[in-house]
Amino acid sequence: MSRLIRTFAALTVLGLAVGCSSASDVDEASVAGARSKGPMGDMTFWVDPASPAAEQIQMWEREGRKQDAALLKRIAEEPTALWPAGEIDPGPVIRAATTSARQEGRTAVFVAYDIPHRDCGQHSAGGAGDADAYRAWIGKFADALGDSKALVVLEPDAVAHMVDGCTPGEYQGEREQLLSEAVVRLKQQSGTRVYLDAGNPSWIQDSSKLVEPLKRAGVEEADGFSLNVSNFQTDAVTKKYGVQLSRDLGGKHFVVDTSRNGNGPLAGAWCNPPGRGLGTRPTTDTGEQSLDAYLWIKRPGASDGTCEGGPDAGQWWPEYALELARNSKA
Repeated sequence: MSRLIRTFAALTVLGLAVGCSSASDVDEASVAGARSKGPMGDMTFWVDPASPAAEQIQMWEREGRKQDAALLKRIAEEPTALWPAGEIDPGPVIRAATTSARQEGRTAVFVAYDIPHRDCGQHSAGGAGDADAYRAWIGKFADALGDSKALVVLEPDAVAHMVDGCTPGEYQGEREQLLSEAVVRLKQQSGTRVYLDAGNPSWIQDSSKLVEPLKRAGVEEADGFSLNVSNFQTDAVTKKYGVQLSRDLGGKHFVVDTSRNGNGPLAGAWCNPPGRGLGTRPTTDTGEQSLDAYLWIKRPGASDGTCEGGPDAGQWWPEYALELARNSKA
């Protein structure tokens, strides 16, 4: 599971503040795939004009890598989620994004990823130091959203790690409480939709095992749940899994991360697997009543961790981004 590090968050704020020139390259046609009519109505998701992909395009164009720059527009011109770094106040990143999105009449997508004992000490270990620190962080996150239109994916892996036993039992009660409180806090913001993460079909293969943990973690107060964040399961597999879990949860809706699932998973590999491609572009036109949207939640080109030659989790890896764009079938 990847995260945005402090440096990226700072760059995001800086890029938005100075009006990165790549913003002018993102016109109405470039977000056509993000605007449609489905369960959430006619919604357009915000495109970050200062994304790492947009910055990379500028650099490659200066270096004469015109063809590579053109390919990378397949990422830069699509809406992707922002992951405000947990080590800092998430407010500046969120406020900058929501201000820009509001001006354009669009909805910004965010990931809240700062739960204590995050990622079981693996590539994206970290998170808030304790329960009170997390409550304070979520409070700042929610305050920054204000009444802007926003979609928040809440704590990727947090519930699934309890189900698979990776998160020790002594932490689980607190985690469920913190998640349920976070849902309530975020839903106090009038324009915010919240989706509590539920892992992916290859991880907790029996979706019924997620039902009670999700309920204890507050999914009934949320708008729904998210699937396939930072993973590679196909649309068909994830949709089938999500529909069943939705039924088991009394009809809760869900969203699916399609940022890197264009070629499906690579057997036995989840960390920067080679040969993957961009998946379905962000859209609310899903063809399934309980599936609210296909989203690019994981930022294409953000490393999963130090594997396959990648940098630390969350850091921008331009060559991997280029591979995803080159293998795109969209």
